[in-house]
Amino acid sequence: METSTHTVTNQAPPLVGYDVFGSDRALGEAVARHVGPELAEEVRTELTELGRAAGSAQAQEWGRLANESPPRLRTHDRYGERIDEVEFHPAWHRLLGHAVGAGLTDAWGRPAGHVRRAAGFLVWSQVEAGHGCPVSMTHAAVPALRTDPALAAEWEPRLTSHGYEAGLVPAARKPGALFGMGMTEKQGGSDVRGNTTRAEPVPGGAADYRLTGHKWFCSAPMSDGFLVLAQAPEGLTCFLVPRVLADGSRNAFRIQRLKDKLGNRSNASAEVEFDGTTLARRVGDEGRGVPTIIEMVAATRLDCVLGSAAQMRQALAQAIHHSAYRHAFGGPLIDKPLMRNVLADLALESEAATVLAMRLAAAYDADTGPERALLRIAVPAAKYWVTKRATPMVGEALECLGGNGYVEESGLPRLLREAPLNSIWEGSGNVQALDVLRALQREPGALDAYLREVGLARGADHRLDRAIKDLLTELADLEGVEGRARRLVERMALVLQGSLLVRWAPPEVSDAFCASRLGGDWGAAFGTLPHGLATGAVVERARAVV
Repeated sequence: METSTHTVTNQAPPLVGYDVFGSDRALGEAVARHVGPELAEEVRTELTELGRAAGSAQAQEWGRLANESPPRLRTHDRYGERIDEVEFHPAWHRLLGHAVGAGLTDAWGRPAGHVRRAAGFLVWSQVEAGHGCPVSMTHAAVPALRTDPALAAEWEPRLTSHGYEAGLVPAARKPGALFGMGMTEKQGGSDVRGNTTRAEPVPGGAADYRLTGHKWFCSAPMSDGFLVLAQAPEGLTCFLVPRVLADGSRNAFRIQRLKDKLGNRSNASAEVEFDGTTLARRVGDEGRGVPTIIEMVAATRLDCVLGSAAQMRQALAQAIHHSAYRHAFGGPLIDKPLMRNVLADLALESEAATVLAMRLAAAYDADTGPERALLRIAVPAAKYWVTKRATPMVGEALECLGGNGYVEESGLPRLLREAPLNSIWEGSGNVQALDVLRALQREPGALDAYLREVGLARGADHRLDRAIKDLLTELADLEGVEGRARRLVERMALVLQGSLLVRWAPPEVSDAFCASRLGGDWGAAFGTLPHGLATGAVVERARAVV
């Protein structure tokens, strides 16, 4: 007979059974702001449905199982035949099927497609981040394929389908298809112009090639097709490599091993080799590989921003939820002035990331010259800053739970392991900062678009006005700017976030953000907001209500 030694009290209940979208006021307001009134009810209904699914016990269990049972590589079958298959836990397929079914690969052809898709991606990524990799790559492949109308006509309907089917069969026989990417190689990393993989034209095939070489990082290797870069006779070129050929035979796609990663454990990242018989279809012109993929890269970079915003939001929601239920030193943690300062500081970081990410998604939907110019400079700036903020913010949120946050059941350790990824994927911090410099030096329209955007809030907050003035002074002198590129891009991102919050967030949020991030009255750690701010209102706004 079991003997009870104590009664368990003062433990926060799990944050489950809630609407992830409906509980996020900043996200809901952004969707309402950027979606036309004729679509407002439709979009809110679909995001509410997805938000409730994301907050369900079932979805949270899928996320746990997918990460605790990582993918397994099977290079050969029982007879010694090469098969190069990766087995995933069923929970992975359920997560992926739900994401595709919710339209998270369908942004390019429907009204307000990018805003509704970005909001959905931010919501559903809070369940589990790893399966977002093939979702993101599939979404981002569309603009690259559109450089070849015939390929786009064949593949775009598959990539934007709301149907998912696992398994290696010809894509034409599936309800939808997913794409992966293989760009980097051992010797080059982000410097893809140094790639050595060779592409030899197939005699008699106008756009058919055979590849010889390798890819150092190839995520989601069970996808139906892959966009890769290889050296063709006329230079670096983009290619489409199908996993299964039209006749049902498997393309030569040799998976050497799966990466043993810090986080992102549910997702398979592989090292692959092409043995000279690997068939590929050219995408775009020979020698135009980088221009062909440039819009794809921009789309995945925005998804890095969205993914980090999702991690921040989920970490914040868990920290506030715990603090509302946990009592210490005579009352709920959430009522303690110092804890309230910490939570409010985290809430500002989360809302600023969300508002910025959704503004950039809206620029995709607008698709005008000025909005495209804004994206050219704001996407790498946002990618640089927001993805870097995720790791310290998730770590601080974990600390709000104390020892309870350090154990796996809380979910915070998984978030913390995942947090650094988005600052590395699609170009690390230096790559993003240098890309902003390229835009400043070569595309003056990009800076003009940025200044017009931040100028919309001029005169509304003296700290923002001063920050804009200081930024203009720094931008006026680009001599030797490479060594201070990070500092410059950080300021650009913060000024852009501040301008958006001044225009659209409640006064208590914009005031606290401008005082701390732009006014200089802030410490080096979270929880150092200046005295006199409405921290209670900021925290209450961010609280997820079950």
